[in-house]
Amino acid sequence: MTGWVEVLTIAFTAQLLALPGEKGQFVIAGLATKYRPAVVVAGAACAFGGWTVLEIALGQALQGALPEFYLDAATAVLFVLFAGMLLYSLPEKDAPAVTDGGLLSEVEVAGDGRMAGFVPSFSVMAFGEFGDKTQLITIGLATQYAAGSAIWAGEMLAIVPVSLANAYFFHRFADALAEYDVKRYLYLASAAIFLLFAADIAASYAFGTSFLPL
Repeated sequence: MTGWVEVLTIAFTAQLLALPGEKGQFVIAGLATKYRPAVVVAGAACAFGGWTVLEIALGQALQGALPEFYLDAATAVLFVLFAGMLLYSLPEKDAPAVTDGGLLSEVEVAGDGRMAGFVPSFSVMAFGEFGDKTQLITIGLATQYAAGSAIWAGEMLAIVPVSLANAYFFHRFADALAEYDVKRYLYLASAAIFLLFAADIAASYAFGTSFLPL
């Protein structure tokens, strides 16, 4: 029988290798241009952690019980919704920077709330993770190894640090170069990515194929 540490290492490695190009990381990067990175990652991690528990315990049964179409449709709607939110809050051209070194000012904190960003991040990850390659990896591991807690711990040890680094990079990069309107372009790029994901889901049902390798 494979030991707990060995299973943790296998799960960590498998998840780490799956993260590059994973759509959840694009979602985190996009939301981090508007909200506190730690809050965005907290929301995403809660959703991912919850899904991982379900995948380990009831993954296969869950996929058979819930029609994939409805989850995909909900994900597409969320992508469009968050793209609209980014466009609605798009910084004005040549607007002065309102943050300091990537940290939200007290005015922004008071206006948006310290937990702003948690619900959008949690929601889109909760729906968007269904059927993703990271979910399939978890289910596959759970069919091979009995140590479910090791699988959960290994995957979270991979996803959380990578997500934090990703979120802080995009948050700080946007704020540091706000005087060059980079933050505005990142908002537009993030909105475009959300819409692209929504279009990809629609295409998978309309034409029977996905045009994004995600």
